[in-house]
Amino acid sequence: MSTASPSSPVRTKRDFLSVADLSREELLGLLARARRLSRGDEAGAPLRGQTLALIFRKSSTRTRVSFEVGTFQLGGHALFLSDQSSQIGRGESVPDTARVLSRMVDGIMIRTFG
Repeated sequence: MSTASPSSPVRTKRDFLSVADLSREELLGLLARARRLSRGDEAGAPLRGQTLALIFRKSSTRTRVSFEVGTFQLGGHALFLSDQSSQIGRGESVPDTARVLSRMVDGIMIRTFG
């Protein structure tokens, strides 16, 4: 992520593929913020103006709904992509798709096979 606006600091792109990618302090901070958001203690729309691409190689109703609703509730937009609705796996590799999408969206979530 490398977006900036007059009212927000410059952010640099960072991959989060595993909990091991976070320091102990970052993980505790993330969990504390999630707790505040779920309780309604933190107001606002932290994802306003941001788009999350949801790539589904493996279907899951609960995962799709939870990410779409959560992104909407936080003020963002979720973009659903599946094998049937895109060229992923039929001419575009997942790594190539991820590289291209990372230039167009603020975050990418993928549910895939091992």
